[in-house]
Amino acid sequence: MTDAIRGEVRGSAPVPLSVLDLVTVGSGRTATQALATSVELSRLAERRGFHRHWVAEHHSMPGVASSSPAVILAHLAAHTKRIRLGSGGVMLPNHAPLVIAEQFGTLEAFAPGRIDLGLGRAPGTDGATAAALRRTATLNEGADDFPEQLAELTRFLDDDFPDGHRYARIHAVPGPVQGPKGRPPIWLLGSSGFSARLAGLLGLPFAFAHHFSARNTIPALDLYRESFRPSEVLDAPYAMIGVSALAADEAAQAHRQVLSGALAMLRLRTGRPGLVPTPEEAEAYGFSPAEREFVNEWLANIVYGTPDEVRTGLDDLRKRTGADELMITANAHGGEARLRSYELIADAYELPELPEE
Repeated sequence: MTDAIRGEVRGSAPVPLSVLDLVTVGSGRTATQALATSVELSRLAERRGFHRHWVAEHHSMPGVASSSPAVILAHLAAHTKRIRLGSGGVMLPNHAPLVIAEQFGTLEAFAPGRIDLGLGRAPGTDGATAAALRRTATLNEGADDFPEQLAELTRFLDDDFPDGHRYARIHAVPGPVQGPKGRPPIWLLGSSGFSARLAGLLGLPFAFAHHFSARNTIPALDLYRESFRPSEVLDAPYAMIGVSALAADEAAQAHRQVLSGALAMLRLRTGRPGLVPTPEEAEAYGFSPAEREFVNEWLANIVYGTPDEVRTGLDDLRKRTGADELMITANAHGGEARLRSYELIADAYELPELPEE
């Protein structure tokens, strides 16, 4: 297993801890402020010994400013020196494989040995926006062709199309054609069994979206492990799960913050996407019985509270799932609350303060 995949366990954490960043925009704030928070978060994560900082591709969501992961990652690379940076993920059906290979080859040139390429097969948006992103009107084509698109992308990254292939004379630049062979490791992301099985069959690391598909977590991880075949990348399965967690100095503060994120998700799921509401707005909102049921179910899958409570919850989740790495996302209104949460979680796990290079 390569060091690029297996992270270093720091402090008293039983597995590596990482960061999933949605670049959320709160009510009364701007995308500029949200992106500045992402830079602060990346530097904090690097200083406190988190293993990775990934950003996720979403579209047409006012409260999520992460529509262009490659652009964001280039900016984060300029402000960090050690932490691994990656996509969690790039939605492969939205892009030509050659374009992704060029983007991530460029990122690898910016930050050699620090880039991860996480790939998903969903559009990361609604159907109408997905249609606007693609060159064809057939939305099912991208998802159905995911294995073929993945194989094509891998060939571009490795610059090894066979002689006689229609793309044999096409090179993703920057890339291996310019120097020693090397590229960002590929991860498959998923919230169901399809990518879990494919990742296992290909011997790739797998990241599961527990933070919004908790019921499918253990079945998908079981399928991944059962399907796994050793490869040049991995000799054994490596599973990471994305988990929504938020710590605050007091439990009541944590609840106020996660309620804001729950209301934002409720509005998204009911066709009313917007900025993440303030805690005051969420507390004053008149939830219907059906809405309250949705919110309660959503909050049940978030690990939140004091730092010790969050650590206990994360440790329990790791034991239940057997995850090899936890990638923590904090959905709250303000950047200050998110940054404070990661600092508190680092303290709870006794992660060291690493010196700046």
